[in-house]
Amino acid sequence: MSAATSRARALARAAFLGITLASPTFSFAATPAPSEVPPSRSLGSTDRQPTRLPAVSATTERQPTRPANIREVRPVNFIELSSPLLSTAMKRQEDRANNTQLPSPPPVPADLPMGAGSAESIQQPQPPVHTEAAYTLAELQGIALGNNPTLAEARALVEAARGKWVQAGLPPNFWLGYSGQQLGSSGQAEQQGVYIAQEIVRGHKLQLSRAVASGEINRLQQQWAAQEQRVLTDVRIAYYDVLIAQRRMEITAQLRDIASKAVQTVEALKRGQEASQLDVFRAQVELQSAALLLKTADNALTASWTRLTAVLGAPALVQRPVVGSLDGEFARLDIASQMQRILAESPEIAAAAAEIERSRWAIARARAEAVPNVEVQGIVQHDNATGSSNGNLQVALPIPLWNRNQGGVRQARAELSAAERALNRTELSLQQRLASAYQQYANARNQVQDYSRHDGILDTARRSLELVNSGYRAGELNFLDLLTAQRTNSQTNLAYIEALGELWTAIAEIDGLLLKDSLSASPGGN
Repeated sequence: MSAATSRARALARAAFLGITLASPTFSFAATPAPSEVPPSRSLGSTDRQPTRLPAVSATTERQPTRPANIREVRPVNFIELSSPLLSTAMKRQEDRANNTQLPSPPPVPADLPMGAGSAESIQQPQPPVHTEAAYTLAELQGIALGNNPTLAEARALVEAARGKWVQAGLPPNFWLGYSGQQLGSSGQAEQQGVYIAQEIVRGHKLQLSRAVASGEINRLQQQWAAQEQRVLTDVRIAYYDVLIAQRRMEITAQLRDIASKAVQTVEALKRGQEASQLDVFRAQVELQSAALLLKTADNALTASWTRLTAVLGAPALVQRPVVGSLDGEFARLDIASQMQRILAESPEIAAAAAEIERSRWAIARARAEAVPNVEVQGIVQHDNATGSSNGNLQVALPIPLWNRNQGGVRQARAELSAAERALNRTELSLQQRLASAYQQYANARNQVQDYSRHDGILDTARRSLELVNSGYRAGELNFLDLLTAQRTNSQTNLAYIEALGELWTAIAEIDGLLLKDSLSASPGGN
């Protein structure tokens, strides 16, 4: 066999198996294999530690890790390939793609309904069953995890991405057809047979497509975790809002009762010529004002409960009191340490990093597009002219002379640059949001401390009212002084309640990684 013949056969074998002497190579660094879909996050706990992807460098040309399932194949002499061997080769090509390990489905979060494994079941939330006289925060969060529609939406998006991952790695179907030649020769020179054709994907396109899809799965899983945290934070904020509304109702009801008794007392004093009609009018005005405050507080409680049930995803939930303490010890937060914690644990940061990794795989996939696929066709036919059977084998591939997917590579590089800038933007956004939340926390903490400490505003207002009461009973102070002291005391207590609400809301927002507004945010992060 001549050297030229050996060279020709070597080139033919390389063309058939997807290996060319000038084929582009990839420089792979150490990152996870794309066939290994990122493990699912456990979404049932509030103190999660999101998986932080590798740190992002400013260089956009870093190549992703070579997938473990991409391997070199040994050349086969296709010139000596007969029809049975052609079928075997195509079967091997299909098996290589199918043998790639499919992503294991994420475990059902502990706090979600066990029937939420499919898109159909997660869209049918069950009404919560509650037999107690009041709700706790844990019960309300459990109801939200099982019924909030945005969590079902986020889960469905992850499942859709898993389906895309499966589809991205499937090889093309083969063609089976009929071939006829010289059909007008009255059966004398006709050649009839069957053919089978297969497109062989080269350049590791299927594996790289799955690597891109795997990055999208990871991003959507982080978005799912972020959406769950938004729901938990919203429930906690709404829970404190209802607690504040309940306390406000108690205070305004007490004010109304005090004002009602004051009217009765002043009317009795007037009958005894010890009070004037002006005092009666003043007492009645205070009663009407207290009654109006009570109505306003009742409306606020109804609105707070409605907002809570909306976040729970259970608008028909029967209204009952919520139990909890507003006056307990509250966390003392430091803005620097909280910023570090949020940057380390935020699923928003993890999602942005996952998008960067996906974009890097997309560059590798765009470059692989320049490697042409090979089309192989084998024909077995019967020749009526000779009375014998013969075969025909065709191998074809496009020559990437003008179109080497230059535009696709350019697009992928630009998308990687945009993803890196998006990570920077997310970090700055978290810093900005923390500044606002911490300002609310610091102001409310100062107010609560000033109101509640010994000799603070509440204590001073209470003792002032006691002194005025004593002076009024002794005849040293008039009824106007008493009304003024009562009004000051009630306003002080209501202001203290509002400060408590601001404080607990800020704590919930910071503790929840600044993630809130679950019904407004898109679970997919788009």
